[in-house]
Amino acid sequence: MLDSRTLLSGKGKYLFGFVLLLFVSVICAAFSMTGNDDFDIARREILLRNIGHEILLQSGDSTSRVLPVKKIAENEYQISFENELTFQPASLVNITSRLLDNAPLANDYVVNVLTRDNSSVVYGYAISKNKKNDIVPCRGRKQPKASYLINVKFKPTSIITAKKGFLLGSLPLLAFVGFILLRSAKPRKALPNDKYTKTFTLGSVLFDPQVRQLKINKETIDLTGTETRLLLIFALSPNETIERSRLQKEIWEDEGIIVGRSLDMFISKLRKKLEPAPDISIVVVRGKGYILEINS
Repeated sequence: MLDSRTLLSGKGKYLFGFVLLLFVSVICAAFSMTGNDDFDIARREILLRNIGHEILLQSGDSTSRVLPVKKIAENEYQISFENELTFQPASLVNITSRLLDNAPLANDYVVNVLTRDNSSVVYGYAISKNKKNDIVPCRGRKQPKASYLINVKFKPTSIITAKKGFLLGSLPLLAFVGFILLRSAKPRKALPNDKYTKTFTLGSVLFDPQVRQLKINKETIDLTGTETRLLLIFALSPNETIERSRLQKEIWEDEGIIVGRSLDMFISKLRKKLEPAPDISIVVVRGKGYILEINS
């Protein structure tokens, strides 16, 4: 019987390595993209402050300050001013569009202008990457002088989609690489009954399972691993019927798939390699299995 514990430990080792590789790759990708996002967000906040500066200039104020930009929610910022000001909606829309149209992570956003005293919305509009979806009402109505706050809220999906797209796109590649590694690094199966290290004499055939070779009439014939395991089962019980189900179980069960035609194919290969020996043959016992017949 195959040593399934050896196989499981070997597969487990490589599977653990693959999972670790996947985990590290995802973490590195997340940190890498987070770093890029932080830089782009910092640039976006500077642009918001510049919007406040140009609004003051448009209002005729070149001396008072734009107060520090506040982050009031995720992807939402507030621009405030030291003094009262007036603004024209058309100019406000033009200023924000000009400064934010090519800004990173700022394709879609909503702007609301509020009064400082009661936080009521006096003007608002929405800008979309698809210009057909822009909502910009009342461009021509000049607003009276007052203490205003300008809230700008950005659509967050540009950040989230970029991360998800990268991570999900990388998973199939990582899975493929892991599959190749598992296939190429798959540990070699142990021979059944490893304690049998001797050379078998089967009629005129010398069978050495350790080096996977037959010697027939001084000719050396190499065997594959599967052929060796199969012949070893026969060699341990010569001239006895070996059930087909037993051969399938002991040779292929640990691989998780048993294919009937595989057994027939390897029996055929063994017969061909044993042909030079006239006193040994593998005979079919119909409905039961096979016998390795040795004529003394």
